Amino acid sequence: MASRVSLKSKGKSGKGSKGAEDKSTVQHLKEWSTWTMKKAKVITHYGFIPLIIIIGMNSEPKPQLYQLLSPV
Repeated sequence: MASRVSLKSKGKSGKGSKGAEDKSTVQHLKEWSTWTMKKAKVITHYGFIPLIIIIGMNSEPKPQLYQLLSPV
């Protein structure tokens, strides 16, 4: 049979101090990434249409604001 690789450490540890530190680092990374993604979602949600209007205002020929917002 194929041998299995064990992921458990094989030595004496300082009563889980390293494991707790790794868990807290992983937890902080998860919290930070979740916070960042929530903020990015809000920025994208409220910033997309104004970005399109600004890009349209800076194009040639220069349209008026009502021309950009009208569907025709």
